[in-house]
Amino acid sequence: MPALHLPPFFARLQPARRVLIAGAGGGFDIYAGLPLALSLWEQGKDVHLANLSFSHLHGMDLDAWVDMDVAAITPGTVVRDPYAPELALARWLDGQGLPSTVYAFPPTGVQPLRAAYRALIGHLGGVDAVVLVDGGTDILLRGDESGLGTPEEDMASLAAVSGLEVPVRLVASIGFGVDAHHGVRHAHVLENMAALEADGAALGCFSIPRTSREGELFLDAVAHAQAATPMRPSIVNGSIAAALRGEFGDVHFTERTRDSELFINPLMSVYFTFELAGLVRRSLYLDRIEDTHLMRQVAGRIEEFRERLPRTRPPRSIPH
Repeated sequence: MPALHLPPFFARLQPARRVLIAGAGGGFDIYAGLPLALSLWEQGKDVHLANLSFSHLHGMDLDAWVDMDVAAITPGTVVRDPYAPELALARWLDGQGLPSTVYAFPPTGVQPLRAAYRALIGHLGGVDAVVLVDGGTDILLRGDESGLGTPEEDMASLAAVSGLEVPVRLVASIGFGVDAHHGVRHAHVLENMAALEADGAALGCFSIPRTSREGELFLDAVAHAQAATPMRPSIVNGSIAAALRGEFGDVHFTERTRDSELFINPLMSVYFTFELAGLVRRSLYLDRIEDTHLMRQVAGRIEEFRERLPRTRPPRSIPH
């Protein structure tokens, strides 16, 4: 039975010796998993980081590739793209004296992405747990909501990992509210969370204390990433960091949000955690993308599913 002082999420990971934490949605999503990795490293676990990448990986030297769709980004890797979150994170980790290889997957359909995960897991000598991390809440949407945000990468990752032979597969979502810009109604997100709780798939929620080692290092890592990619800093992780600092409301930290009204709030720095299998069971279209090989196929299958829905859940606002 879970105890109040030990979140069920960490209780599920207690027996695990080697854990793979992977950014599900591309870009800077792996940064959203950094506090979890820091905590697990502190517990003495062998933690590895991976990310679905938006960088132009195929311009890298051949020796950077572990397998056809798995690149190992180290602090010294030459990435011929100014937008390189994995490289920025590898260099920050190295500066902290932490394990500094960040694995990267090109954005593909489900079948090659699952093969890439299997190749990486084989390269690592096996893992006991995979944690998919979403910076935002797109991964928690089942498909009939009024708006899905940007689901393609999250759903490809969810489907890929659902087919892995790994004892523990979990999902962590952080950044509640940041997807409003992409049309997500967070009342639907809360409704889905309640359904996952009723199904027994919810593993509780917990915040990152600002004064904890994990909180302080996360803020430092986000600031480092913003300096490394000044033209395209992460809005999601910047929002989480702003919330962690105690900022509130229409707080801007990049010109990219100049024309938007933000709502930075304490819920953005809270992890909501779930059994991956529970999200898979509740998805209305994950089976439709199972045989995809290209990301544009994933997008097309989702669009086809949406067009054939008799109705979507009507948009709702949180009433308070």
